[in-house]
Amino acid sequence: MARIELDLAHAYRANPTQDSDYALLPLKMTFNDGGAYALLGPSGCGKTTMLNIMSGLLAPSQGTVLFDGKDVTRASPQERNIAQVFQFPVIYDTMTVAENLAFPLRNRKVPQAQIDKRVGEIAEMLEMSGQLNQRAANLAADAKQKISLGRGLVRPDVSAVLFDEPLTVIDPHLKWQLRRKLKQIHRELKLTLIYVTHDQVEALTFAEQVVVMTRGRAVQVGSADALFERPSHTFVGNFIGSPGMNFLPATATADVLQVAGAQWFLPRALPEGALKLGVRPEYVSLAQPASAGALRCTVSKIQDVGTHVMLTASVDGQTLKARLSPEVQLPAEGEEVWLQVLGEHTCFYKNEEIVQ
Repeated sequence: MARIELDLAHAYRANPTQDSDYALLPLKMTFNDGGAYALLGPSGCGKTTMLNIMSGLLAPSQGTVLFDGKDVTRASPQERNIAQVFQFPVIYDTMTVAENLAFPLRNRKVPQAQIDKRVGEIAEMLEMSGQLNQRAANLAADAKQKISLGRGLVRPDVSAVLFDEPLTVIDPHLKWQLRRKLKQIHRELKLTLIYVTHDQVEALTFAEQVVVMTRGRAVQVGSADALFERPSHTFVGNFIGSPGMNFLPATATADVLQVAGAQWFLPRALPEGALKLGVRPEYVSLAQPASAGALRCTVSKIQDVGTHVMLTASVDGQTLKARLSPEVQLPAEGEEVWLQVLGEHTCFYKNEEIVQ
């Protein structure tokens, strides 16, 4: 396993002059030995570029890559001793499951007794012990992808295992099973795992630390709890959560906070001028009329999804969503309602960055 340190930027075009020319803007980042990380963001944000630079498939246009303090910026994937699992299964159809799993070890001249032992361990972890003698060509797509995962995990001395959206082709129910299996394998093997995905559920349920990316920038690195409770950037607040965080324009003066036509005493010290108030739908609640920190809204939609009710309201031309218990007494669409937006979970943003 390895500690991976990045201090780099990358542009696919020569002589970049502005931010939009970069696939990865200048960044410094460390992935600790034995950690489980996810690179999360929309398509085109730079996450696969970062993964390919770590693996050695791509050399950064500037900067360095260190593995355990050693400069490997120009080293090949083989020299870095990494394993990479791709979006679509990469296996040999003419081989059996056991032969596919053993292939990376045979290439490294590992003794047969060690190969058999390791293949047996990985097959058991992946719940494929009963399929070891089956030809890979006859297996379903999810089983083939499990073989790909196993080939990435089979080498015990690997520096890191890099996953590039490996569950895209998998049935949703099996995705959940494989994510759980990967977490179990990580706990048992203590490998450094780095997982690229655009699916927040995959990232938040798999990784100990999630790197949220947008437009070539890593805007926040944190646990699932930190990303949900204290998004450091409005992009993170909007991207994480279903639905994402509510944002309302606000203005702060010396002692007054104005939000959507309402005025309140400042709840805490805030920089003067234009701000954004951010609050998750989970922390918006029904309030008594004219309560401090509550807004008078008009209900535009009510969606009952069983476990909760999603109420959508409008206030001063803005949309506000509240995730409510189905047991509360709900207003009808078109009625007025007071919604509490100020509380301990409310965040404020200046120039899209959180006010600490």
